[in-house]
Amino acid sequence: MKILKKMLFVIYLLGTSLLLHAQEFQAGAPISAIDESGDRVFTTDNVKVYGSFYFSESCTFDSDRNLILAMNSGKFRADGPNDAYVSLLNPDGSVHTPKWIGATRDGLELNDPLGSAISEGKLYTVDIDYLRIFDLSSGKPLSSIKVDGATGMNGIGVSSDGTVYASNTRNPEVVFQINPDGSSAVFSDHESLSLPNGVAIDNDGNIVVVNMGDNKVITFDQNGNIKKTEYAAESGGDGIVIMDDGTKYVTSVRHGSVSKFSNEGDVSVIARGIPNAASMCYDSIQNQLVIPMNSNYAMGFIQL
Repeated sequence: MKILKKMLFVIYLLGTSLLLHAQEFQAGAPISAIDESGDRVFTTDNVKVYGSFYFSESCTFDSDRNLILAMNSGKFRADGPNDAYVSLLNPDGSVHTPKWIGATRDGLELNDPLGSAISEGKLYTVDIDYLRIFDLSSGKPLSSIKVDGATGMNGIGVSSDGTVYASNTRNPEVVFQINPDGSSAVFSDHESLSLPNGVAIDNDGNIVVVNMGDNKVITFDQNGNIKKTEYAAESGGDGIVIMDDGTKYVTSVRHGSVSKFSNEGDVSVIARGIPNAASMCYDSIQNQLVIPMNSNYAMGFIQL
């Protein structure tokens, strides 16, 4: 009995020590730790850290800094409001800044960011019924726009004039248009939309929407008219990337694959076995697709 009591006491002390000395990632700063003298020191160049994700649903690529930006939803809002964050990753997947935009930054409100896009020096992300906009260089919050009628915005695309198109995957299954002046309206509620998810703008300014409810990839003109409908190799579409030459890549979150659409109309599967393949981004410098795997807290990389 005495031995058991001693063992329990040691376990208690160890647990208390870990709690007292636990060091969390600091919002807005690269990885660091407090050394024995009490100074904060940054990770040395011979260390690479991987991970830091908490339900990452989408990513986007900052070519000016050669960094991947990953949206992390954190807990559901009812369980832990305003705890989401944005990670910065190096092109090899190692962590540059775990919480570049994080819950402790001044002026931040970020609950459940899903789709993301970069345009004209700004980071855009949709957060349930809000469009959040941040300065791309500093991460400073710029504006939050309430979108009336939105219940769960998901994918996002930004046109050259700053107009944002965002899918609403939950009822109502629509695509919203959010104008540069902050006004918003339903862009399309067409019956072909079935759990609309990924959104992208093609090279002609058309709005391309991926359905999660089936395998349709629908191209709308700027007036909301359907120009064409294509079909991914597998259903459960999530993210979409459109290349400069018009080639499309679409993930299937349900079946873990990536479909490639050629300009000739051919559709093929280029990758399989990616669990919860969500809203990917294209790293134009390393020529690779980066695929968040949301509830698996991981990222996949496909060299093209």
